[in-house]
Amino acid sequence: MGRSTLRFRRPAVTTRRLIRGLLAFAILAALGWNSVLLAAGNSMQGAKKEEGGFEGEAPTAILIEATSGAVLFEKNADELRAPSSMMKLMTAEVVFHAIKQGDIKLTDEYHVSENAWRRGGAPSGTSTMFAAIHSKVPVDDLLHGAIIQSGNDACIVLAEAMAGNERAFAEMMTKRAREIGLTRSTFANSNGLPDPGNKMTVRELAMLARHIIQTYPEFYKLFGEKEFTWNKIRQPNRNPLLNSLEGADGLKTGYTKEGGYGMVGSAVQNGVRLIVAVNGLEDPEDRANEAKKMLEWGFRNFEVRTVFAENETIGYAKVFGGNTGSVALASHEPVKVMVQKNGNDKLIARVVYNGPVRAPFEAGQKVGVVKVWRGANVAVETPVYAMDSVDRGSTLRRAFDGVTELAIALFRAGVAKL
Repeated sequence: MGRSTLRFRRPAVTTRRLIRGLLAFAILAALGWNSVLLAAGNSMQGAKKEEGGFEGEAPTAILIEATSGAVLFEKNADELRAPSSMMKLMTAEVVFHAIKQGDIKLTDEYHVSENAWRRGGAPSGTSTMFAAIHSKVPVDDLLHGAIIQSGNDACIVLAEAMAGNERAFAEMMTKRAREIGLTRSTFANSNGLPDPGNKMTVRELAMLARHIIQTYPEFYKLFGEKEFTWNKIRQPNRNPLLNSLEGADGLKTGYTKEGGYGMVGSAVQNGVRLIVAVNGLEDPEDRANEAKKMLEWGFRNFEVRTVFAENETIGYAKVFGGNTGSVALASHEPVKVMVQKNGNDKLIARVVYNGPVRAPFEAGQKVGVVKVWRGANVAVETPVYAMDSVDRGSTLRRAFDGVTELAIALFRAGVAKL
């Protein structure tokens, strides 16, 4: 009797699984497998993976292409370390943002407190712009002092004027970092002087540099100025790339005993901008050489190729309740990717969206993104938009779509139980 029961029930389980499998096939077909695309024209194979590779000496490093944010090289890029004076990029961003919002002006003058003078000025023995105690310095000059001379006093003056004290300003920095997509960076002061609360990864340093370059082009020029004089003391820009690499125009160096030597740098050659970030090196010469070598390697071994033209159909999104079952998707601008010149890269593009898209909607509505993988890493991510307007469908069409969505939900629930 028991055997009979088993013989009866086992085929029933198999049947349910078969039905679920067939239903899954039908659902996937309905959703549109063409959302996963191979960019065949840009599929490059044949060279060995190690050919043209970069052997970096820095404990943590990353190289990205500025327009797309594509990562060309990385090593321990998500390791949190003391960012030292490279953290002044975040201080500068907060000030740039406040100016852009109209909260402060370049001509505003801020008081140099005794605290700023002692902890970051001439008595501190650290990098300083030599702002005189109890003097007033315009925001414009404080930015020059913080960026070109790496003045710790300039940063403290800005922090005290804008937030009341450094700790409050550091909270502003962390809050602003989250707003621009830096999810792991934390700040305890305005200048990067040693504190356990100052932590950044080279990935987020590169992301911050890219954000500054793209968002504040008028202020980014400060990073390329080769010297600045304040209080009759002329100091050169501390960025060694400005005098050693063609096209170099920013950003910032840093050093603390805890974090070692690091820098964030950027250069443009043949219309392509690359950004490098390294940290944890043992001496300033190694820092400069490593950053320069990585940028030169990137310019030498990579080139920009167009994967999809402007307004070219990239894929299709399933439509719910419309007079058509799908809508073509495209980018409003060309989708470009940095690829290795040696033909070692294989590119795969995938449209990602929350679907189905509910009708009615107009042409030009943002639907999702197209992600392009170069090997195992996402090289670029670009928004995609509906190419056509879609009107509300008939009652029968909406009912059919409703049944389909119910079937998908039941299928997913069934799979979850298996």
